[in-house]
Amino acid sequence: MNRPNRLLYLVGLALGVLPLWASSQLPMVDLPQHLHLISVLHRIDDPTTLYPKLFAIRGELTPYLGYYYAVSFLNWFLPLGIANKLFLSAYVIGMPLGLAFLLRSLGRPSWPSLLSLPFAYGDSFAWGFVNYCSALPIAFFACAAFVRSISDPHRRKAWAAALAVSLVLTLLFHVQVFAFLGLALPLLLLATRAAEDDAALRSRPVRIRALLGPRAAALAATLPALALFGVWVVARIGQPTEIRYGAPWMAWGPLLSQSNLSFKSFAQNRDELFGVLANQLRDGSDRYPLYATALVAAAAVVLGCLPSTRKSEAVEGRLGRWRILALGLLALLLYFALPFDIRGYIYYLNTRYAHLAAALLICAVPPVRPAVGRLLTAGAVACAALLGIVLAQGFVAFGREASAVDRLAPQCPPTPMVMGLIFNPFSRVVTHPVYLHSAATLALERGGATNFSFARTPHSPVRYRSAPPPTFPSEWRPDQFDYASQGRAYNAFLVRGATPAEVFGPLLGSELELAGREDGFYLVRRR
Repeated sequence: MNRPNRLLYLVGLALGVLPLWASSQLPMVDLPQHLHLISVLHRIDDPTTLYPKLFAIRGELTPYLGYYYAVSFLNWFLPLGIANKLFLSAYVIGMPLGLAFLLRSLGRPSWPSLLSLPFAYGDSFAWGFVNYCSALPIAFFACAAFVRSISDPHRRKAWAAALAVSLVLTLLFHVQVFAFLGLALPLLLLATRAAEDDAALRSRPVRIRALLGPRAAALAATLPALALFGVWVVARIGQPTEIRYGAPWMAWGPLLSQSNLSFKSFAQNRDELFGVLANQLRDGSDRYPLYATALVAAAAVVLGCLPSTRKSEAVEGRLGRWRILALGLLALLLYFALPFDIRGYIYYLNTRYAHLAAALLICAVPPVRPAVGRLLTAGAVACAALLGIVLAQGFVAFGREASAVDRLAPQCPPTPMVMGLIFNPFSRVVTHPVYLHSAATLALERGGATNFSFARTPHSPVRYRSAPPPTFPSEWRPDQFDYASQGRAYNAFLVRGATPAEVFGPLLGSELELAGREDGFYLVRRR
């Protein structure tokens, strides 16, 4: 990539992260929970909070470990919100950069990687699956390092070391992305040629040892992560699981039993595929960048097929030229084949692979001549500009709406136990139920805790020291709240979608009082 193209590429990256910095609030469902527990992790010994009393560090491998500890480290130098945005910016930029490195490793032009920026957002981002999302760029780097540890005879050991580190990091961020690598790396192993292969294949009989020799370093580099994965799977699956059929967040049967797996039909997955790639804004405007990106990719396919504009020299080989497409199709197969839920273990499983598949497939456009590549790069930057502007406007509008919770914080007691009674978790701006965990925002700002916390799950590196506070079975069902058995453990209640009088009845005015009201949110506290 020459200097003008690099400058265009950098402009595109800057536009891609613009939405993250346009507003103080980000429309991500699980983000309040994540930030609260990162604060707990960072201030676990702070006596001015409830954290030392309620929580402890979970001393085992967990899927959220990578994200939580990375942002906690940045929190030593930056405020938590800024540290989190810096981490998310690295993820968004890392998507195209990781793909660019993979494309170059496969002998392809890197400019199509800029088209992947829209897929850094979408459904998984909106749900707040930060660990899964942030593992994707690392996985792209791992694929690239795997290819180079085979094809680069001069630096095989260095690339193998980089591969070993990147595979372990991928696993520490999220096991689902590591599972994709478990299929992707064998594919690359079979489709990537080493410099010594020609001599080994010409010999009679074919020297198998000579074929394996250039691949030994790459294969050895996978062993640390495979061992760690084995430990994690044995520890996780080996734990006794309480089976309660029909109960939220509980296994409904043995791990892979029919009763415990929830599949979507092929038709439903097909119909939802495009939607999950861009479904954040209620007005649908976040689909426009996706349309523009598809248009640029379509133009690249057409130009790559024309003799006058396609790139004549091919450095990938007949088999190698299909590797990026095969990786994308592999991710797409996971989207269609995997269950939606494995109850008690993994939720929203197959939909997460939609963004991975789209990011890889959009990069599978045919190589074109450099002059044409510059025009297409400019088109990709235009797509990034549209993405940045549209999402920034939506995020700013959401930030104005979501600031209501921050305005209630001063009226919340210090070190509170906050119960979230969110009967309506939806926003007027974004589509996902972004206010489901709003009580965690108050708990974060005041050094307290909530009735629902990811500390209850084995995914978090933070756990409760003893039994969690009493609450209703699912944060989605506040209608199951019972004040007598649950409410007296709390001194603050955040209500949305119902009035305090409807929820508490005559208790409001005797035991409880209305402390504040902001744009549909009510803060009730104990007298």
